[in-house]
Amino acid sequence: MRTKMLPGEIERASMEMIARELAQRDISIPPEQEAVVKRVIHTTADFDFAQTLRFSEHAVALGVASLKNGTNIVTDTNMARSGVSRPSLEKLGGQVFCYMADADVAQAAKTQGTTRAAAAMEKMVREQPGAILAVGNAPTALLELAEQIEGGLRPALVIAAPVGFVNVVESKERIWKVCLAHQVPIIAAMGRKGGSTVAAAICNALLYTAVGREV
Repeated sequence: MRTKMLPGEIERASMEMIARELAQRDISIPPEQEAVVKRVIHTTADFDFAQTLRFSEHAVALGVASLKNGTNIVTDTNMARSGVSRPSLEKLGGQVFCYMADADVAQAAKTQGTTRAAAAMEKMVREQPGAILAVGNAPTALLELAEQIEGGLRPALVIAAPVGFVNVVESKERIWKVCLAHQVPIIAAMGRKGGSTVAAAICNALLYTAVGREV
């Protein structure tokens, strides 16, 4: 008798447990958003995300369509970058980038008296203006991104999920309003919770949908 479960079996069992608990809590997720919400809960074991994840109209469908067209992903941390499913992304012809550790970004941040996160967003504007942008750590990256969008930048999708206290809530509220005003698709983890793992989980939910993965 086999007692050990394979990784895929564990994941499917986890998703079934999440679905049952959502039902027990009387939480109904719109079908388009379900894969993202469940993936984030699976990653964090935190059901608060069923309430705090916010989606602009058709954000999931637009994100999936962009990935199917080979759109790249840019993250604000190497931790988020390492969490994105590269096999799925490569199947679609895309790549994932993070500029935080680049020497020119460090120099730009020092020269401008800003954060590396903000300087990395500036580099992203130059090199990947139409990418999917996944921010899971730095509120300053979201604030810089908001200014860039007001100045004409149109990323394929913004994923706004920093975690913490200082400027975290405010940066998410600002990027949300700016994206809606300029018709940029956005998925945001509102409030204080989030993190690089959450940003990567949202990316993976979109990727798995795009490649037709079951879970």
